[in-house]
Amino acid sequence: MTQTIQQQTQTSAPLRQRLHIILLGVNDVAKSAAFYEALGWQRAPSSHAGFVKFDLGGFALALISREDLAKDALEPSSQGSGFSGVALIHLVRNAEDVAITLKRAVEAGGTLVKPATKTQWGTAGYFRDPDGYLFEVDHEDVWLFDEKDHLVVQ
Repeated sequence: MTQTIQQQTQTSAPLRQRLHIILLGVNDVAKSAAFYEALGWQRAPSSHAGFVKFDLGGFALALISREDLAKDALEPSSQGSGFSGVALIHLVRNAEDVAITLKRAVEAGGTLVKPATKTQWGTAGYFRDPDGYLFEVDHEDVWLFDEKDHLVVQ
């Protein structure tokens, strides 16, 4: 079987440079979904109690129980600790929206990590969602968006 997989890999096209879903393992799917809905995000109609999706314009943020994710990934434990070295970034169109977005996240149940701060590139701050996932809210003039609000990477 391994030989068949290797043969298929050698003849298949290379992976396309994209992500489709950001999957977060959360402690309480309903509570986490309510947090994102309080930020103004809309739950996809095909979501259900154990798997909630938010359309992010060509890709999705999905929530699943931490236990179910660990089991599916064959991890020995669903618990971890320490700095993960990962942050999700929400870009805003102007500097004032950084503080507004951080305030909204805190009001929805998130934790402020770093208030809106001037940086050498623009303005940025951080919050954690109820499960501890780190989000940066950022405004920099170098980030460009198309007419559908998709990021244009140059």
